[in-house]
Amino acid sequence: MALNAMKHSLAELKPGEHAALIEIHAGKGALGRMSSLGFTPGVDVEMIQNYGHGPLIVSVRGTRIALGRHEAEKLLVQRAAA
Repeated sequence: MALNAMKHSLAELKPGEHAALIEIHAGKGALGRMSSLGFTPGVDVEMIQNYGHGPLIVSVRGTRIALGRHEAEKLLVQRAAA
């Protein structure tokens, strides 16, 4: 799975898109929470539901996780090539 060179926030992905997590821009508490949910560098993330506002649902390591949009904007990803 080749990766596009640009970084995007997780909140920008459309349903069905896959991406690799590159960075987490958050404080120590939020960073710990994201790590405990399975968001670690290099992990594949699939967008399940994203209406463009409000919370979204992603699949990480086979688990569906609901994230607030503000949280998702702090997760930088690289989209997988189609």
